[in-house]
Amino acid sequence: MNEAAICTVCHQPFPQTQLTSFGDALLCPTCLENSTVLCEHCGQRIWADENAGDAGISLCPSCRESLYTTCTSCGCHVSPSAAYYEDEDDCQEYPYCWCCFNQMQRDSDIHEYSYKPSPIFFGNGNRYFGVELEMDEAGEIGKNACQILRRANQGEELAYCKHDGSLNDGFEIVTHPMTLDYHQQAMPWKALLQEAVNLGYRSHKTSTCGLHVHVNRSAFGDTVAEQEACIARVLYIVEKFWDELLKFSRRTPHQLEQWARRYGYKDQPQDILDHAKKGYNNGRYACVNLSNYKTIEFRIFRGTLKYNTLIATLQLVDKICDVAINLSDEELTPLAWTTFVAGIQEPELVQYLKERRLYVNEPVAEGGEI
Repeated sequence: MNEAAICTVCHQPFPQTQLTSFGDALLCPTCLENSTVLCEHCGQRIWADENAGDAGISLCPSCRESLYTTCTSCGCHVSPSAAYYEDEDDCQEYPYCWCCFNQMQRDSDIHEYSYKPSPIFFGNGNRYFGVELEMDEAGEIGKNACQILRRANQGEELAYCKHDGSLNDGFEIVTHPMTLDYHQQAMPWKALLQEAVNLGYRSHKTSTCGLHVHVNRSAFGDTVAEQEACIARVLYIVEKFWDELLKFSRRTPHQLEQWARRYGYKDQPQDILDHAKKGYNNGRYACVNLSNYKTIEFRIFRGTLKYNTLIATLQLVDKICDVAINLSDEELTPLAWTTFVAGIQEPELVQYLKERRLYVNEPVAEGGEI
């Protein structure tokens, strides 16, 4: 017989098999989850109110004492290998996190719009995605940018912030080029986006913000001719599936006309590219901006601070690139949307396509955008 016992925290009865012994306490599954945490270094379970870490990491007191120091400016925990010191601090008595150190080096963490550092490539592969994510409504404030960048830049610069004159009261986050796998596995998007939300920023719920994705031209071939043939097919896919991509983008037709105008459908991919080259490319305010020498830029997507939507957008761009590279013009022209999405298996993209009722299976309830 499975006798009942009382949870030490919530004082509710549970079968003994459902309780976990923790020190002198017996904890039900909910209280175990809510009242304790695991040290992210040694794995020891401790009471949540004994957590010596901060919002970014859970630490037992022993690991905190032996393995981490504290940023002199903001008080966050920093490992010695990730700590920065001013040149005159010969004894290294005043450690700083990356963000606070850089804050001291310049007046603001928000660069001018013209700022273009040398790209740093992250991840192994030949296809890289650079993200420009606009956020608005909580201020073009260096301190806020610093807090957001602290979530992204753990010891190395993965992203930076820039002024954007199209925004009312915000700025844009720009990443260095990364492979899709790096965006999904290593870039701390969840923490960055949540910090932006906590500070009051919005992206989807504005009339100003976009999510722009750059792809390196070299991913489409070794020669200019190979690259342009694939880029022509990218334009063809966007025009052929314009109605579906409009729905995917969460933009209104008016917003696309203002910020990401279409080229217009033509029967052959090369015809669309030729049309763009003859001066009908709308400048950089095109659905796919071709004015950059080393990248093409997908501009059709509305901004978002929702992790699943951001990752799904990158996965869709990756899928478009795959199809443009692997199919010939003759194979592409009869392609239907249902066939295009049928082979998609990435869970984030499948989820989002279902939310937008663009998938071949049953739709699911749509989560709120931010």
